[in-house]
Amino acid sequence: MDKKKPNMSPVKVPMPEQAPDIRNRNYDEVALGYTLDMAIEEATRCLHCKHRPCVGGCPVNVQIPDFIEKIVNGEIEGAYQTIIETNSLPAVCGRVCPQENQCELVCVRGIKGEPVGIGRLERFAADWHFEHMEKQPEKPASNGHKVAIVGSGPAGLSCAGDLARLGYDVTVYESLHVAGGVLMYGIPEFRLPKSLVQTEIDQLKALGVKILTDHVIGRIMTLDELLEEEGYEAVFIGSGAGLPGFMHIPGENMNQVYSANEFLTRVNLMQAWRWPESATPINIGKRVAVIGGGNVAMDSARSAMRLGAKKVSIVYRRSEEELPARQEEAHHAKEEGIEFLMLNNPVEILGDEQGNVTGMRIIRMELGEPDHSGRRRPHPIPNSEYDIEVDTVIVAIGQSPNPLLRQTTPDLKSESWGGIITDENLLTSKAKVWAGGDAVTGAATVIQAMGAGKTAAASIHAYLTKE
Repeated sequence: MDKKKPNMSPVKVPMPEQAPDIRNRNYDEVALGYTLDMAIEEATRCLHCKHRPCVGGCPVNVQIPDFIEKIVNGEIEGAYQTIIETNSLPAVCGRVCPQENQCELVCVRGIKGEPVGIGRLERFAADWHFEHMEKQPEKPASNGHKVAIVGSGPAGLSCAGDLARLGYDVTVYESLHVAGGVLMYGIPEFRLPKSLVQTEIDQLKALGVKILTDHVIGRIMTLDELLEEEGYEAVFIGSGAGLPGFMHIPGENMNQVYSANEFLTRVNLMQAWRWPESATPINIGKRVAVIGGGNVAMDSARSAMRLGAKKVSIVYRRSEEELPARQEEAHHAKEEGIEFLMLNNPVEILGDEQGNVTGMRIIRMELGEPDHSGRRRPHPIPNSEYDIEVDTVIVAIGQSPNPLLRQTTPDLKSESWGGIITDENLLTSKAKVWAGGDAVTGAATVIQAMGAGKTAAASIHAYLTKE
């Protein structure tokens, strides 16, 4: 096949994967990635449209046709360098970014078939770079300005990377003992290997980014102290949404009821899946119910299966059409044997006299008119309750920002639900303080948080250079 000639196949080149009945009991990565030949074949499906809709669909404006053309020509390192001009974490985004709702959604090839596998190609370019990398990037010359970043998740790392490339002295303050935020504590190893996240963080450190772990801003130092005593000229808050939500139904305080935050943090960051080799076990029963329908619920359910559960059920109050999780996540969960109980909502967690979970009472739901999210609002069907047997419950119905910074910064305005209020440039009500990502919007996607980090970095640069 002529590599310069478009490949008009209506479907993507398939991505090799572990078989479902093997991968659902191990923590190795599910998707195995493209070979060079596969990547070039998929890259030739790009038509290189003049109006480049995919670029506008990317929250960090990766020049997608340009990097794909380099893959077609066999210039894989050039493709990687094109990506990192606007994206500090390409290996991460290639794996967990919901391309189907962003760049691939507006791909012209998607009109009469499947869109170009942009995410798969981004992952390939990043993996190729790290496999063949001979040296770390060089640290840019200092511009004499000093910026602090609160939180080392995708928003903070994106902001740090952009500012470091402009010569800023950047220090990231992370409350946990490992940098990476949700990339480390939230997304399982089988979707996003932690060694890969660390490799991308090391790239930022090579640019001069300093990361201080075990530093809880709001406790060890306030925002005012960062500005007035530590000499930072600007602060970006990218502290995420780490406060778990609960349903407030009877039985939620029983043993074996986890928030998804606790469950995934123990499994991923503290490596409970490696027990007894790791020091942190986690007790999972044989019948697990996960409440929720987002990516966090899918990650929790798939993790529970890998920890030895015999039966895992997703309990979600809407239909599959309204499921907020990525299609790929839900598809993989079904392949791995996860049961989906759609149009069902828990009303009580049942237990024995010792406070151990024994079951869950569920009511069936029906869909009414759309709510503010555009999805049809679920309503309970009277007298439709029934019980199921479970011995572990994981609540994955959303997270909100931690209130610590709001409580210790009186002049930092926030919404009633906890999100920090900013203007269009992500400047907060407090002078010299910007915020973005989940700390502003509530729980969203990795790439949306990275887009906010880029916006904040550009705004901080304009402010400090008076441009």
